[in-house]
Amino acid sequence: MELYLDSANLKEIEEGFKLGFLTGLTTTPTFMQREGITDIDGTIVKLSKMVPVLQIEALGDSAEEILKEAQRQLALGLDPAKTVFKIPVSLEGVRACKMLRNEGLLVNVHLVYTLQQAYMAMQAGASYVCPLVGRLQDQGHDALTLVEQCVDAVDYYGYDTKIMFSSVRNVEHVRNAITIGVHTITVPLKIMKLLTENNFTTLGTDQFIQDTRLMTVRVKEAINGINPLVDANTNITDAIIKMTEYGFGCITVVNTDGTVKGVFTDGDLRRILTEEGRDVLSKKMSELNYKAPVSVDANVLLNDAAGIFKKTAVDTILVTNNGKPVGMLDIQDLKND
Repeated sequence: MELYLDSANLKEIEEGFKLGFLTGLTTTPTFMQREGITDIDGTIVKLSKMVPVLQIEALGDSAEEILKEAQRQLALGLDPAKTVFKIPVSLEGVRACKMLRNEGLLVNVHLVYTLQQAYMAMQAGASYVCPLVGRLQDQGHDALTLVEQCVDAVDYYGYDTKIMFSSVRNVEHVRNAITIGVHTITVPLKIMKLLTENNFTTLGTDQFIQDTRLMTVRVKEAINGINPLVDANTNITDAIIKMTEYGFGCITVVNTDGTVKGVFTDGDLRRILTEEGRDVLSKKMSELNYKAPVSVDANVLLNDAAGIFKKTAVDTILVTNNGKPVGMLDIQDLKND
């Protein structure tokens, strides 16, 4: 199934065609007017150089006027093999379709709302017949049945016509088009961007990225560069201030030679305040008792650190290098945010 972008926004068009697999672009005078475009011919020429196939409007009150307008646009320098002229369905429109097709030009008969209109366009040799699904549904019609009937007519009678599913309003429309078996669909960029989205895909991808990170990134590469240290001679009040400044729920207490005396946590603070009261805040860090800190070597993989987090159920681990503290690894650092 051919995939067209439906737009006149130059930024959208540039973005969409970076995908590398779009068949072409459909646009309308209404789209151009909404974008504030006043130089229609200049815009058409510019677009023709940006996209593989360009579908543009050829308007006129008679078949001869429509043919003349198509020829005028070709004279701007458009490639007839890469330009499709869009003609609203009518008796004069299908007559113009036949005239353009006789000259070897490509034609999209659009604004189709009934099977009879589609039939006349097919009989006239239209390269594309374009029912407007969203607009039909807005009016309470069974648009999907019409599109299916058009596809069936092409298959049954052997017309050399592609049915284009247009006026796409949502992702479900794209699924409908695929299910029906249309030959072509034209989609706004905002809908096209949603076509690859799925929550389960996102969750699975995030898990793969996370697991890869655990197996390839070392602890020293994951810590944020802050090394929350206080000297053992610091009083508890100043240590609390430092801990707040560092932004961690714990702080490493070091001896004068730089070796680790212990790790002081906000849990330890609550415990000693409960046991000894506010007077404890005047004590020095060296006067406290410390358990052996949960630590990890800076050079091991995050996978090893994840195992320590799981085994100890702590939220923060002391990171050391050659026995000296170099930072703290928070459990959130395991994630690739």
